[in-house]
Amino acid sequence: MNENEKLEAELLLQAIYQKYGYDFRSYAKASIRRRIKKHQAVSGFASISAMQHELIHNEQFFTTLLKELTVNVTEMFRDPDYFFSFRNQVIPVLAEKDHIQIWHAGCASGEEVYSMAIMLEEEGLAGRYRIYATDTCSEALNVAREGIYPVAIMQEGSVNYQKAGGRRSLSEYYTAHYDHVVMADRLKANLVFSEHNLVTDAVFSEMDCVVCRNVLIYFSRVLQDRVFKLFYDALPGGGFLFLGSKEHVRFSNLADKFVKVCGNEKIFKKVG
Repeated sequence: MNENEKLEAELLLQAIYQKYGYDFRSYAKASIRRRIKKHQAVSGFASISAMQHELIHNEQFFTTLLKELTVNVTEMFRDPDYFFSFRNQVIPVLAEKDHIQIWHAGCASGEEVYSMAIMLEEEGLAGRYRIYATDTCSEALNVAREGIYPVAIMQEGSVNYQKAGGRRSLSEYYTAHYDHVVMADRLKANLVFSEHNLVTDAVFSEMDCVVCRNVLIYFSRVLQDRVFKLFYDALPGGGFLFLGSKEHVRFSNLADKFVKVCGNEKIFKKVG
């Protein structure tokens, strides 16, 4: 990418921020520039500036570009310390309820959703919970619904599972078929996958937990405040909010409405 293209890329990111509120301006420059150039090539635009004009005037094009810019990075039991804290500090509270409702926003291809379902089953809550898993990317959601993953990801997943306090073998929760695995139907029975845009869509109400990890880092402060309000409205007093390692409620206008539950993990409880 030459100097003119670098400038065009910076202006494109500024246009995205001002028009739609998504803030990629501080994202790793080499990585974001590669994605911009890739989308330019795939879309057939003569220049990045031409892409900028299109995204300003065509929201559908921005939605397509957004899928290229956001990275759906997820894995089974990603950040095992977080899952360990969920198992030991949150599940005992949830176990007091007859029915548990969890909203997993920005679920990507679903590995972390299945990970949470496994933990809930192991703690004796099978049949008592429902996880509503949402994302803006329909392709990722289709993968999540099918629950079919490369067998290779289960190797690292098994290590993470044990670190998270797994009580069995991870292989008990899927069936292996040559180069891929299929997650157990009994897990899928408790999961609902649907498209949802945190920026524009309404709230999921009466949730006991809201999980939104490593999504808000892409949002401007204004959009973060809107999303925190969605989460606040979705939770009852004492409901749990789970964020990513680089995210925090302290900078939002609802900072005093949540208290931190765990020392290092970004798990919060709604006040009241």
